[in-house]
Amino acid sequence: MAPEMHLEVRQTDNVVILDLKGKLTAGLGDQLLREAIDELLAERKSQILINLNDVAFLDSAGIGELVAGLRTARSFGAELKLLKVSGRVYSTLDMARLLPTFEIFEDEAEAIRSFGTA
Repeated sequence: MAPEMHLEVRQTDNVVILDLKGKLTAGLGDQLLREAIDELLAERKSQILINLNDVAFLDSAGIGELVAGLRTARSFGAELKLLKVSGRVYSTLDMARLLPTFEIFEDEAEAIRSFGTA
């Protein structure tokens, strides 16, 4: 059985929050994230926050998808930020030298405020 990845979308003010749960890996997880980001950008959502609090594991495909999502969002003039990056995922991003690439927040309210108003 393939590892499950769940994604829930919610919105606070003008910020769309993607709550990820499970493993962000090649196959299901990365595709699910890509489709969600593409859909939000198509709907002209420009403030995207990815909550990684419940992501237990991230592989190179998951990392690639976060980077691709960030790049795609920027090309649309949108912002993409990360919330609650857990220890293991943080270590993976650190080893890949990607921590400076992303704006990362521990507090959801603070992350939402960081987008300003649209």
